[in-house]
Amino acid sequence: MGTANFWDHPESAQKTIQQVKTLNVLLKPYEELTKSSDDLQAMLELAMEDDSFEAELESELSATLVKMEAFELQAMMSGKQDGCNAIVSIKPGAGGTEACDWAEILYRMFVRWAQRHDFVVEETDRESNLEAGVQSVTFRVVGDYAYGYMQSEMGVHRLVRISPFGDGGTRQTSFAAVDVVPELDDTIVIEVNEKELEMQTFCSGGPGGQHQNKTQSGVRLIHKSGVRGESRTERSQPKNYANALALLKSRLYAIEEQKRLGDIANRYDSKGEIAFGSQIRSYVMQPYTLVRDERDGIEMKDPGVDRVLDGDLDAFMQAYLRYKAAKTHKRQKVSA
Repeated sequence: MGTANFWDHPESAQKTIQQVKTLNVLLKPYEELTKSSDDLQAMLELAMEDDSFEAELESELSATLVKMEAFELQAMMSGKQDGCNAIVSIKPGAGGTEACDWAEILYRMFVRWAQRHDFVVEETDRESNLEAGVQSVTFRVVGDYAYGYMQSEMGVHRLVRISPFGDGGTRQTSFAAVDVVPELDDTIVIEVNEKELEMQTFCSGGPGGQHQNKTQSGVRLIHKSGVRGESRTERSQPKNYANALALLKSRLYAIEEQKRLGDIANRYDSKGEIAFGSQIRSYVMQPYTLVRDERDGIEMKDPGVDRVLDGDLDAFMQAYLRYKAAKTHKRQKVSA
């Protein structure tokens, strides 16, 4: 960045600046912690000579421990694409209209979480359900380490509640699958042979104006492997094609990365069932209230469900990062 011709190629310069910005998310907290450590050592020496410094030492130590915990979590996101934007897709499973409504509730939950953390959410595809909720929705979460955080939400989410769509007042169980992939930047090239793609076009139904409803602007790309990408929110077919292709490439890359790591997940299996026994997290609203993550066992009780559905996901995301780090460490010890 200090070279004389750095700005001769603005596009390349912006990419470099973005890389530095991502690195500084880790480096600056590390530098602050190093300084805090030095300050604590100096205060400890003073407190050993004068008891009046003990209260100040304890206060500074508590503040440093909070910073340390936050830095530790950030450092756990060491994957190649953890610093990237995230592309999130939600699809309802077993449960009919109830499941479609549950998919939209999850969408709202993620949007609320993103807003709390100053991420930008951009909807790229949405297929509304006729009665309520969505048949599917795809959106981007834009910001540093968006994928690093959002990867914890990948899997099947289960809801238990009294259905607002039934007459009997009985409990209903609904499922929705959440897929999360990193948005690839220009430094990663994924070659896709057009001969291996099937392109489908369709009218973008639902709200969105006359143009979207009457023209074949929506695009669905299906790779020979069964992986697909869709986009319908743009008014022009070329823009929807570009969005669908970007999503398809991100999904293909994510699958190859999982294979490379020896952890091929069922979430990418087109035959995987979004139903009982496959959930990563359960949200129970009747007859008691409880949110439980099935991977690491973390629970949040009353009034936890409302808080979680309003975007309070940090505890679950942090627990998942620790769970993932522990699994990685165990795998490394076994291979060694």
